[in-house]
Amino acid sequence: MRKYLKKILEEDPAIEVVEMARDGEEAVEKNLALKPDVITLDLNMPKMDGLTALQYIMHTSPCAVVVVSSLTHRGALTTFEALELGAVDCIAKPEGTVSLNLDRVSSEIRIKVKAAARAKLKIMLGRGKAAHPAVVKKTAVSRPAPFDQSLDRVVIIGVSTGGPRTLEGILPALPGSFPAPVIVVQHMPEGFTKCFAERLDAYCALRVREAADGVPLEKGTVTVARGGYHLKFARRPIDKRLVLRLSRDPGDVLYIPSVSVTLRSLRQHLRDSQIVGVMLTGMGDDGVDEMAQVRKGGGYTIAESEETAVVWGMPGELWQRGGADVLAPAYDIAPLIIRAVEGNRNGRP
Repeated sequence: MRKYLKKILEEDPAIEVVEMARDGEEAVEKNLALKPDVITLDLNMPKMDGLTALQYIMHTSPCAVVVVSSLTHRGALTTFEALELGAVDCIAKPEGTVSLNLDRVSSEIRIKVKAAARAKLKIMLGRGKAAHPAVVKKTAVSRPAPFDQSLDRVVIIGVSTGGPRTLEGILPALPGSFPAPVIVVQHMPEGFTKCFAERLDAYCALRVREAADGVPLEKGTVTVARGGYHLKFARRPIDKRLVLRLSRDPGDVLYIPSVSVTLRSLRQHLRDSQIVGVMLTGMGDDGVDEMAQVRKGGGYTIAESEETAVVWGMPGELWQRGGADVLAPAYDIAPLIIRAVEGNRNGRP
């Protein structure tokens, strides 16, 4: 695994692999000696496991860490523990023939490592563990029952590097009575998004679920795009309700799921003035052009400011291209979303 990762990373002239470590103890020692920009850290290692090594790294000589984890449910749970401890992002450990599977995702691996090199560790480490509100002990009554009526507003959030902890600070602040569906497109490997949705569901007053094919888009529900699939939409013939459609077709984009693909599909079924777009931390420009078009068409768009973004790529591009109505730190975004959804002036607060 280490050799294949080294080979993939060295195919990019902007990346230099300075050393490889055989286990967690050696990783901690080499980090202290070499002080690299980024470490790729397998969570399953001999002598010292990845979580323990990560804690030592963050305590002795903090470094941007991208964890490498298995696609099992247990592996996903451990990955989210690592993200809580300060890891920047995760790479899914390929199954089957290692070289063949890694080749398929080699571009994404290089992009994640380069994004990690740009990540602001002070923001990641300064947050500590996400403080979740009291709704964690909610009962089922706190959630509105799904009902069939027209969608006045739909909120779509695009996010990548540093996203899980940012979302854990924003989504729990939305009340159980929130009158719109929320769609989250987080760049995350297949096998991790179900666990992520379950984790968010425990913190939020709104119901949080992983996207499933054919399920209606519902008010009072947060839908997390499924890893390995593009999230699209269609009208159900019997009642014209908007339903989720999952597609394996990679299309012409790098990320699956992709903010661009989901927004394009959503705009085919809704007016721009019905859409509230939010662009959070992440490298690149996935979804930027489409969200800028939403604003141009009368929708309301928010970009996370550089102050709190772990990587000010996606939100920075949106702001610099004139595609956002407002630039705001993460801690101000939930109130802005609520105001935008409850506003009555063409989708703007």
